[in-house]
Amino acid sequence: MQKTDHKSIHGSGKRQRVRTNMVNVFIMGKRHVVPEHATIMRAIEHAGHQIIRGAGCREGFCGACGTLYRLPGDYKLHTGLACTTLVQEGMVLAQIPYVPMQKAVYDLEKLTPDAGTIEKVYPVTFRCVACGTCSKACPQGLPVMDYIQAAMRGDIATVADIAFDCVACGLCALRCPAEIIQHEVGILCKRLTGRYLRKESRELDERLGEIRSRKFDAEYDELMAMDKKVLTKLYYDRDIEP
Repeated sequence: MQKTDHKSIHGSGKRQRVRTNMVNVFIMGKRHVVPEHATIMRAIEHAGHQIIRGAGCREGFCGACGTLYRLPGDYKLHTGLACTTLVQEGMVLAQIPYVPMQKAVYDLEKLTPDAGTIEKVYPVTFRCVACGTCSKACPQGLPVMDYIQAAMRGDIATVADIAFDCVACGLCALRCPAEIIQHEVGILCKRLTGRYLRKESRELDERLGEIRSRKFDAEYDELMAMDKKVLTKLYYDRDIEP
């Protein structure tokens, strides 16, 4: 399907006719026509919805916009992040703004980095049937089942390593037949690793000292006063560490 949009020509004040391909999507069961190259989040907003909850960084890092969707001719229920997943013709979708869970309350100083702690804090972990559904659901492509198995073995450092890029969207927990909250297990193991299994960082102590001495205040003030467009360009042009 196509639609003719009118857009201004940069710097001229004139308007030209631009052909924009459109697709049909179903948002919460209702059909909407949206631009074909839009992300799910942009499509929802294009359809007139204001996203109050279920949006955050819009860059695929915060995990706030977990989404379930189906595609024509495909029996599978797919998962993704609304800010990074592009719409497709006939997509039927619904956002999941929050996955209900009971977060454990614990004192890190009273825990040890082993399987006994996992069993004590998140005993449901040991209900894992190794089906791999959590790994299939992960929008980051992480082998979630592998780190749950590592947690059951007490290999806390491996859990922390595999779960490092987890965005805590909760889609793994939503799909898990054993009702494990995998991302919370990952968070626990990352905390245990940082507290007990990693050597103290001399560089971190030095950087904290620089912050306390207000060494970077002038740079912070410059960033806070910077025009949004300039700041955005600076962000996208930055050197990203491997």
